[in-house]
Amino acid sequence: MSPTKTVIALALAAFAVPAWSQDSADPGKAMVEGTCNTCHPLSARVRTGYTEDGWKTVMRMMKNHGAPVSAEQEPAMLSYLVKTYPVKGRPDAAIVPGPLKVSMKAWDAATPGSRPHDPLAARDGSLWYTGQMANVLGRVDPKTGKVKEYPLKTAHSGPHGLVEDKAGNIWYTGNTGALVGKLNPKTGEVTEYKMPDPQAGDPHTLVFDKNGTLWFTVQNANRIGRLNPKTGDIKLLTPPTAKSRPYGMAIDSKNNLYVVQFGTNRVARVDTKTNEIKEYELPNKDSRPRRVAITPDDMVWYSDYSRGYLGRLNPKTGEVKEWQSPSGPKSAPYGISVIKGVVWYSESESSPNTVVRFDPKPEKFQTWAIPGGGNIVRNTDVTKSGDFVLANSLTNQVTLVRVAK
Repeated sequence: MSPTKTVIALALAAFAVPAWSQDSADPGKAMVEGTCNTCHPLSARVRTGYTEDGWKTVMRMMKNHGAPVSAEQEPAMLSYLVKTYPVKGRPDAAIVPGPLKVSMKAWDAATPGSRPHDPLAARDGSLWYTGQMANVLGRVDPKTGKVKEYPLKTAHSGPHGLVEDKAGNIWYTGNTGALVGKLNPKTGEVTEYKMPDPQAGDPHTLVFDKNGTLWFTVQNANRIGRLNPKTGDIKLLTPPTAKSRPYGMAIDSKNNLYVVQFGTNRVARVDTKTNEIKEYELPNKDSRPRRVAITPDDMVWYSDYSRGYLGRLNPKTGEVKEWQSPSGPKSAPYGISVIKGVVWYSESESSPNTVVRFDPKPEKFQTWAIPGGGNIVRNTDVTKSGDFVLANSLTNQVTLVRVAK
């Protein structure tokens, strides 16, 4: 939904509040249906349900994004949501022992219910997050614990992906604002680059190639974009497969761009010189790769969210090899990174969420439970020193996983 349509929908919902029936057997149900279905179907956000604390956070996120919920309505709405949509169907986390030791430290986002979506490990040692529902970018200083948030220009722009350029500027996608933005952390100045096509309304993930060109996905519009930071010029490419939902991205050593296509069982390779797109079909038709990372040998690793697998694609031969994620087919592997040739990712539906390490040489897993549940790690990053960084959406935190050296 565009920002304009969102504002209209919220305004209509506000006018509808007095009309909610007080004679309903469960007034919370009427309030929830009258509010939560205005911008998206409630069923699309229920998933496997939430705990009471989880639903409190979800409601706070919705209010941050403009949902017209008063303090008087919250108790009835919360009671209905907790009763109707409890946690169900999540697999117990499988904790696999191993030789490596890690420690985890979490910092709360400055704004409650901000929904940290993507993390970023900056070169100066700071950790960043996109506060998607608070319309901010956040910076954590791990040395002092200080958290600072930077407001963005366009209201409800839905900051999503994050990447740093060589000058230290922080770039982000405005997932509900149809834009790519750049923040200068020294001045707080925000520069926005609007999408040239009105259909390209949901910029998603972004990455710089080795020549300094910024690439990004536009999931629901089925586009892959490239932005020239010097001129601001944007070009949108269309993958061969309709409704392929381009999602996560990564660059290999030869400057090829790999894009996992969450709407189908395919991985796309983009030639960054010619813009030519080649698609690799994964062997299982039910595969839905969501995030991607590349090891130094240019093997393409993906998290198969729908089937609970870690997969490896050899682009030279097209060969695919898969490993069942430790917590099983419903574990929903999501954010994924590579640290010194080893694959790290998170299971986003296990209870609690996990950090998973997979060493490709012996093909061995090791896992750790995320303190506080994690809930939900959508993307990850790696610090200069080789530590793992998570954004925990529902717990409103950023977590640093320090790896014993």
